[in-house]
Amino acid sequence: MTTALITGATAGIGAAFARRLAKDGHDLVLVARDTKRLTETAAELESRFGVRAEVLTADLATEAGIGAVEERLKDGARPIGILINNAGFGNRGNYLSVPLEQELEMVKVHIEAVLRLTSAALPGMRERGFGGVVNVASVAAFVPRGTYGASKAWMVNFTQGIARDLAGSGVRLLALCPGFTRTEFHQRAGMGTKNVPAWGWLSAERVVDEALRDLARGRSLSVPSKRYKVMVALARVLPAGRFGGLSSKAARSYGTTEYGAR
Repeated sequence: MTTALITGATAGIGAAFARRLAKDGHDLVLVARDTKRLTETAAELESRFGVRAEVLTADLATEAGIGAVEERLKDGARPIGILINNAGFGNRGNYLSVPLEQELEMVKVHIEAVLRLTSAALPGMRERGFGGVVNVASVAAFVPRGTYGASKAWMVNFTQGIARDLAGSGVRLLALCPGFTRTEFHQRAGMGTKNVPAWGWLSAERVVDEALRDLARGRSLSVPSKRYKVMVALARVLPAGRFGGLSSKAARSYGTTEYGAR
């Protein structure tokens, strides 16, 4: 089995990826900012599944953090076969109510880090003739919603473009676009969830299961659940303004996670 590196690995969708990949027999490199939580998560996964779980503390909003993960991904003596770019966060509030520094930090984590880590992982994967990259985006990529939606839209286009470029190489890339997922995010960000109907929620486990199934099938885009597939299909054909009200309402309660705890 290959080794999987997961950013934002200690909670939410990142933790669900870690559990599922460990269950499947993959060794892990767990990346997040909280060393204590990383260590506890690694110990639990090693004990439960009998795999090796390496801890790498890194803040992907910083140059040092991105550089540390790049270095690990380029280590040919300890190759990474699966990269899960899951780290991310959401800003509460409309554009101009959020400080520019926070918007730039979002660009750093959602775009620069994803670009650099993907670029660090792919040469080795292509040389070995196999590998997989999952970039965790969002259904917000398909509706107009400020820097958050724009950064996720970039992630989708980036991933699908590279997937085409590497077709036939044995390396697969997938943009994962979940909708509302039950995680720690809303509590951390101070966002309410009253606007979200019960049917709108997905479990992190379901999101991961569908993502890995789509990756195995060679797809470059995964939108978990039929309800969100319909929403994305409509968003692609209807005028953007038709979804403006929906995205504004959803923004009061939706985002990605604070560095990966969706």
